[in-house]
Amino acid sequence: MRTAVILLVLLAVAAIPGSVLPQRGVASNPVAVNRFYLKHPDLAPWLDRMWLFEVYSAPWFAAIYVLLLISMTGCVIPRCATLWREFRSPPPKAPRHLARESDFHEFTVADPDPDPDPDPDPDPDPAGAAGPPVSRDGAAAAALDRAEEHLRRRGFAVVRAPTEVRAEKGRVRELGNLVFHLSLLILLVGVAGGRLFGYEARAAVVVGGSFTNVVSSYDAFTPAPWMDPEDLEPLSFTLDSFDAEFEAAGGRAGEPRDFDARVTYTTTGGEGTAEVRPNQPLVVNGTKFFLTGHGYAPRLTVRDSTGDVISSGPTIFLPNDSVFTSDGVVKAPDAQPEGLALEGTFYPTAAPVQDGLVSVFPDQLNPRVELDAWTGDLGLDDGATQSVFTLDKTRLREVREVDGTVWSATLAPGEQVALPGGAGTVTFNGVTRFANFQVARDPGKEISLVAAILLMVGLTVSLAVPRRRIWVRESAVHETPTLEIAGRALARRALPPGEIARVAAAAASPPAHSPAPQPNASPPHSQETP
Repeated sequence: MRTAVILLVLLAVAAIPGSVLPQRGVASNPVAVNRFYLKHPDLAPWLDRMWLFEVYSAPWFAAIYVLLLISMTGCVIPRCATLWREFRSPPPKAPRHLARESDFHEFTVADPDPDPDPDPDPDPDPAGAAGPPVSRDGAAAAALDRAEEHLRRRGFAVVRAPTEVRAEKGRVRELGNLVFHLSLLILLVGVAGGRLFGYEARAAVVVGGSFTNVVSSYDAFTPAPWMDPEDLEPLSFTLDSFDAEFEAAGGRAGEPRDFDARVTYTTTGGEGTAEVRPNQPLVVNGTKFFLTGHGYAPRLTVRDSTGDVISSGPTIFLPNDSVFTSDGVVKAPDAQPEGLALEGTFYPTAAPVQDGLVSVFPDQLNPRVELDAWTGDLGLDDGATQSVFTLDKTRLREVREVDGTVWSATLAPGEQVALPGGAGTVTFNGVTRFANFQVARDPGKEISLVAAILLMVGLTVSLAVPRRRIWVRESAVHETPTLEIAGRALARRALPPGEIARVAAAAASPPAHSPAPQPNASPPHSQETP
């Protein structure tokens, strides 16, 4: 257990960089690592060599987790076997020195039916009939019977011996301990299952657009080591509409209030519609589509020098601040006479400032798009992977006016602008919204959920239920019938107040015609039953 605790602490320490540093494959912020590289060009490569941008996929993190799982298995399985034996074991014999136990009581009992000429050597039952064992003295046996009956009524597990009653209560505490230890192991297995067989991904879908659950449709896809991409859930959906509401006035103006995406989906089981909200994902056979963000996709139509349409439709611009000032790129490698690219900034509610425009509200109250143009080889034919949201300008040159100044244009919806030198035209047709979905499949989440619930139940039972033992024994050192009663707490909590006294009172209660029992002197540390 000491080794498991050390490994658990080490795992927690190893997870700290994953919380402090940006991580690859995080669907909600896919460019965080790239931004860290730009800010810290000297430090980032060294961190990357140590897998600190992929902490939870790092070999050293996996090694700690596997060692923890092995250690927990080796610790928990033997412990569970011990707890199961303790749960099933009967109450043990009374200790030899019962007076040393908690709340010791001792008293004499009267014979309810005294025999003036007792038979010192009674014959055994000739039929050999079985019956409850009793002591040689009738008064003591009757008192033990009363104690046994009282303890059974109180829910104790009772074993009756010839001269004593052994009782125990709260053994369910060991069952709670057993459930706690097993659920902890199952929880680790469930988490490991999710990390080995699940995946996380991100996809941006414009209103009116469709999505098919294949790897090529994702903007980012991070599979687990043993996940087979061919096993993706067969489904597709269309984003029918997306609505966003913002606070319109006051000190909280511009804060988001509500997001609502409506989709029509198709699976192997048929078709359906769903309303997806930030805390209400679309769930299809364990695959969850969470609504994590949204933005704007300006609809731009680009024509080249021949008048042919080389790009048309909504282009996703990624927001970079709370008022949804967004950046995006339009690439047209087939433009004539050479490739053409537009780099733009979209302002949902544009307002002029000294050096240009800013957005002052996240909703599209005064939309404007600001464009720069580049020509040359876009590098899309050499097989290298490129992001659709960034522009590699290595082999490009800026489009300039006749006087040599850099060309730039700001358009409102419905406006068109011509590129210098007859290179083509750009038309801003309007704006479409898009929704960003984070997709996750964790096959171990159900196991982890059940294990977590059982863990809490087991821990609660093990902490809340007090386990204790009580012994009622006929004393062998007194000539008169005498009973000794004591108990022992098997947890840190003491015995419930008055519990031993109640057992003593029940055992000492004689029939109405019998004299009341007389308490004997007890040891100095003991208590006497009145």
